[in-house]
Amino acid sequence: MNRHRPRGPRDAELGMHVAITRRDFVQGVAVGSVGALAAASLAACRPSTPALPAAAQDAPGYYPPRLKGLRGSQPGSFESAHALRDGTPMPAPVELEDEFDLIVVGAGISGLSAAHFYLERYPAARVLILDNHDDFGGHARRNEFELGGELRLLNGGTLEIDSPRPYSTIADGVLRAIGIDLAALAKEIQHPEFYDGLKLGSGVFFDRETFGSDYLATGYNTKPWPEFLAAAPLTPAARRDIERVEEGRVDYLPTLTSTEKKRQLARTSYRNYLKDIVRVDPLALAFYQARTQGEWGVGADAVSALDAWGIDMPGFRGLKLEPGSIPGMGFTPAGYADTGGSVKLHFPDGNATIARLLVRRLIPAAVPGTSVKDVVTARVDYGRLDNAGNRVRLRLNSMVVRAENLGGAEASTGTLVTYLRDGRAVRVRGRHCVLAGYNMMIPYLCPELPAAQKQALHSLIKTPLVYTSVAIRNWRAFRKLGIRQIHSPGGFHTSARLNATVDIGGYQSPRSPDEPSLIWMTRTPCHPGLTEHEQNKAGRAELLAMSFETFERNIRDQLGRMLGAGGFDPAADISAITVNRWPHGYAPEHNSLFEPDLPADEQLHVVGRRRFGRITIANSDSGGGAYTDVAIDQAHRAVNELPGARAPSLTRSPT
Repeated sequence: MNRHRPRGPRDAELGMHVAITRRDFVQGVAVGSVGALAAASLAACRPSTPALPAAAQDAPGYYPPRLKGLRGSQPGSFESAHALRDGTPMPAPVELEDEFDLIVVGAGISGLSAAHFYLERYPAARVLILDNHDDFGGHARRNEFELGGELRLLNGGTLEIDSPRPYSTIADGVLRAIGIDLAALAKEIQHPEFYDGLKLGSGVFFDRETFGSDYLATGYNTKPWPEFLAAAPLTPAARRDIERVEEGRVDYLPTLTSTEKKRQLARTSYRNYLKDIVRVDPLALAFYQARTQGEWGVGADAVSALDAWGIDMPGFRGLKLEPGSIPGMGFTPAGYADTGGSVKLHFPDGNATIARLLVRRLIPAAVPGTSVKDVVTARVDYGRLDNAGNRVRLRLNSMVVRAENLGGAEASTGTLVTYLRDGRAVRVRGRHCVLAGYNMMIPYLCPELPAAQKQALHSLIKTPLVYTSVAIRNWRAFRKLGIRQIHSPGGFHTSARLNATVDIGGYQSPRSPDEPSLIWMTRTPCHPGLTEHEQNKAGRAELLAMSFETFERNIRDQLGRMLGAGGFDPAADISAITVNRWPHGYAPEHNSLFEPDLPADEQLHVVGRRRFGRITIANSDSGGGAYTDVAIDQAHRAVNELPGARAPSLTRSPT
């Protein structure tokens, strides 16, 4: 429990002084201190003995999913990486006597999958997985809450199984190997009809800062547009223009063929398409500006109109474009345009379930149970992840700062990996190494890489984003207002929704509005007017500088304003907050507004992922798409590229 000192009457009204769960502790150590301080005294720190100190993850009660406050890339997980980037001298390492067949850097879906594929090739192999965070899963992380005596879960990162293309036979094979039958589970555990039965739909919140006054419009896409917008703080022209865009009856490019239209849309931002071609009112532009943020993390000014068409954004129906993609479209819209996408499946904790199942397969003693249905409620025993007797050892709070080939890349006889833990540098040898973290870190880990490859890796800028979990004492306000989700074009968070209704094994979602529940909110910090990657860099800096108190104040203010008409009281109704901050979030995808359309072997993610001796690269960055199946497929490729490891070629499942 913790509380902030109110800074004024508004803070008191919002409940900033109320004691809620904001910041938790593990074994008496505050969040962000576990494994931290590595960057504070790197040059001065010198280990006095090869014996490693006791690890935080081995302490009784260590359980990161229950932590609150700032999560995601939590304080303590990235400072030593920034120190390495800035040229801070590293401490002299001690070398472990242990040697491994494979060292994996990164315990996300790609890293865990790489270990899985390697063990398929070498069943007796010894594998070490290192990760800088205090939990495994990478972006596939979960938030746990105990509300009203019941376990409540929400994704702290990756939301669901959902790809713009059907899963490859490789990716689908991994899911089946860990017990996930996509088609069967999608029908069995998801219950969107529950909210439909209560007639809870979607709304749009018009904020006073953007539109002049606060107003929640309900009945989005169910009421006729004139009725939906009748009381919204918009000019008559803006209302007419929004209706015109949504109905999409007009061909705004009548003299062009379908292919010519697509080529022009690929060079035009969605914002400029609406502004200059459709010619909508400025307030209508504000209505659409944030519509692309959930998919790409940037607004309509930095996404092509063609890509917006590819994921069914409004405004294109009258153009009568032929189905299918053209060269230059981004990974996401091209995939949906060509195939319609994969099966969708949301577990209560998002794709953290996949990470847990992979860890269970690799280290069975650490994850109790036998099926996908019991893993959701299982309590992972973190103390068993790094036991000496394990064939696979998973070591958290361990920031890798060096990965090198023994004997050089051309004649490598093995690999040497150095990592920091509690301010100490440790070196370990491996036959092979797979780097499954962020691409932009790799040039600092492997400074001997060719210049062109390092430049390509540095150019792959990830999208910053925030997934916020808010525990509420009841959801009567949503029921009264008739909504389950809200889009807020000008809000601090651009979306808020009630937790999905999913029942699996012993986990049951709440059914009564009087029961406690969770709200999922998303924020992607944007700076309109810049290129996509410049916006990403600015947004990343913004997130790293923002305090939890600032997040909380904005969360309380926004929820109070959006839901106040339904009786929601932010001071009384919020019981806990977890802010999952991801300064390096979505993997970058091709953007035709700012990037040339290059041949496949010259694309930056392809150049960046080239094998370097006995070191290979596996992550969604290296696949050019921010999806779980991409991470799995790239792990398969990376293991297949290792000297001595060969696997079948990757093929896609039929549409």
